[in-house]
Amino acid sequence: MSDSGRGGRRLVADRRYPRKSAAGPKASAGKSRASKPAQPKPAKGKGGGKGSGGRGRAASARRQDRRRRNPIAAFFGGIFRWILRLIWTVTSRVALVAMLLVAMGVGFYYMTLPPVGDLLDGRARGSVTLLDRHDRVFAWRGDQFGGAVTASSISPHLRNAVIATEDRRFYSHFGVSPRGIASAVRINLSEGRGPLSGHGGSTISQQTAKLLCLGEEYDPEVWESENAYVNDCRRTTLMRKGREALYAMAMEAKYTKDEILSIYLNRAYMGAGAYGAEAASQRYFDKHAAELNPEEAAMLAGLLTAPSSLSPTNDLERSQARAATVLRLMQEQGYLTEEQAEHATANPATLSDEAERRTGGYFADWVMSTGPDFFTRDTTEDVVLSTTLDPRLQQAAEEAMQTVYAEKVSPDSVAQAAIVVMSADGAVRAMVGGRKTGVSGVFNRATQAKRQTGSSFKPFIYATALELGRSPLDTVVDEPFCMNVPGSGQWCPRNYSNDYKGRVTLATALANSLNIPAVKISESVGRDLVHKVAYDFGIESELNDTPAMALGSSEASLLEMTGAYSGFLNGGSAVTPYGLRELRFKGEDEVVMGSGGGIRERVIREEAAGQLIWMMEKVIAEGTGRRARLPDGRPAAGKTGTSQEARDAWFIGFTSDYVTGVWMGNDDNTPLRGVTGGGLPADIWRETMTRVHDGLPVEALPAIAPARPEPEPQVSEQQQRQPAPQPERERRDGLIQQVLRDLLGAPD
Repeated sequence: MSDSGRGGRRLVADRRYPRKSAAGPKASAGKSRASKPAQPKPAKGKGGGKGSGGRGRAASARRQDRRRRNPIAAFFGGIFRWILRLIWTVTSRVALVAMLLVAMGVGFYYMTLPPVGDLLDGRARGSVTLLDRHDRVFAWRGDQFGGAVTASSISPHLRNAVIATEDRRFYSHFGVSPRGIASAVRINLSEGRGPLSGHGGSTISQQTAKLLCLGEEYDPEVWESENAYVNDCRRTTLMRKGREALYAMAMEAKYTKDEILSIYLNRAYMGAGAYGAEAASQRYFDKHAAELNPEEAAMLAGLLTAPSSLSPTNDLERSQARAATVLRLMQEQGYLTEEQAEHATANPATLSDEAERRTGGYFADWVMSTGPDFFTRDTTEDVVLSTTLDPRLQQAAEEAMQTVYAEKVSPDSVAQAAIVVMSADGAVRAMVGGRKTGVSGVFNRATQAKRQTGSSFKPFIYATALELGRSPLDTVVDEPFCMNVPGSGQWCPRNYSNDYKGRVTLATALANSLNIPAVKISESVGRDLVHKVAYDFGIESELNDTPAMALGSSEASLLEMTGAYSGFLNGGSAVTPYGLRELRFKGEDEVVMGSGGGIRERVIREEAAGQLIWMMEKVIAEGTGRRARLPDGRPAAGKTGTSQEARDAWFIGFTSDYVTGVWMGNDDNTPLRGVTGGGLPADIWRETMTRVHDGLPVEALPAIAPARPEPEPQVSEQQQRQPAPQPERERRDGLIQQVLRDLLGAPD
């Protein structure tokens, strides 16, 4: 059925785009002219609406209308899009440049890295191991290195403890941990510090880079000292951190993870002079690093954060507490079971007997100072020093010091004391340089303090007189006495007791430490000869050339005085005190250097030395040193000494086995309160020698008693009343000699 009113139009939709005419523009134009006028656009939603193409054109038109309506929004929108494009362009190019710079830095450090084996031992100095007289280790000095270890050769517990404590993601990062750095910065800022102060967030690789000082070796022309070099290597500036990161990434590219860990375990300082895991294991536990159990491994790993303050030889309880924290971290990260961690925490690591003993610190410091620097303090080799130290005698001296201070010295007293024990040949067996024992690296009063000797110097005066032929039974007058000293005027010495004994023997004068007889004898034999005898016996300090020298106004160290008294015991021959027996390189048997001490030349005759010992026995038996008498009737000889105003108090004496010297005084040289040589120093001496001789047989001293004078022949009363005739000249000479004897104290 057709609709004649509408004509013959096809019932199809209009084309979206006009079909191109094959006839060209002219045909198209003609067709346009022939077409009907365009129909009005139907309303939206009506039956004649267009499709999706129409809606798109409508939306585009609406946007164009809005832009035309708001040109400001269009302007700022364009600027925003331009800024985003600029930021992207700059950022991408900066990132590319940064990546190139990082690659260049990593490549530069990569080319400078040596083989792994060259980096395991990075000590600037060698180590010194000190052995006692029984060839057992008692001290270490210098930089200890027990030998190179690898991550696979050490105990797995130590490897796991280090990773759990220092860098739990060690095996997964590329040398730098951005997460760790961000966490460290956050913690530092939250605790009120700078972003690089405190927690560093460094990986083991970065810590190794710091230990290697970024490949820079110590140069004395660049750094004024090794400490300055180390401080420079430990700087935490942003630039330094960046270089450490580059060096760490270069190591990651050059070495395996286990090789980096091996370098770290060999170079890390672990306290008490120990560098590396093997040295620390030997130092603290006397075992190899491969033999460590979990609690010992945790203690060593805990030292890495603060090796000096956490060192078990410095504070064992604090070190054990830190080890407990490490054990907890190991459990949390799966390296230990809960049962293993609980057992290790309940049974913390303890020091070996050698490490715990800590005896002979003063002695070790002294021996190190007596050897050549290139073999001791500045050695670049590992050396072994065999010494004369006797651990039993060292312990005896330390216990004696502690006993007397605990029982007889006021708790608020600051007075110090020192002890030296040696054999008659000068071999030092024990040394305590202060009231605090078990320490090292501190002021040693036995060797470094020069103090007035007081009456302990008097044996050198009597030794000179005996050498010149005087007898211990010769007499001298103890009486008020004055003499003119050139440049000083009149000098009148007095006895400590402020009284006078009259005519006494030399033996009595020494036993009671009388000052007037000592001055008279010193002046009669000549101060120059007294100087010579004292110097020859080993007094190295300069002696005063005044009459007061006889009263001990000169200064000397305790070691000098004890060594000089050894010469009395061995028969009159001088000794050089020594502590070093031999020196050799570690691992070698050849002796590089032997002892530099021992018995030297004879100073006085053996008979004179024996008579002096006989006189000094009376000091302890019946004189000022009675408090030093030993139990079991053991013979002993010695001499007290108290300097001017009681600033120093001495007691030095000997048995047939050992010579021991004791000094007591204040470090600031102020007077002691109620202390003389025959008091507390004699007590310390007695306590020391009692312990030293425990178990030793009682033996007599090599004393020589003087010959008794022949009795005078009996004369009758008439002969006494009738003096023998004398020529006038002989009578006058005899009178002059008698006056000289009375004035100078010459023997009758």
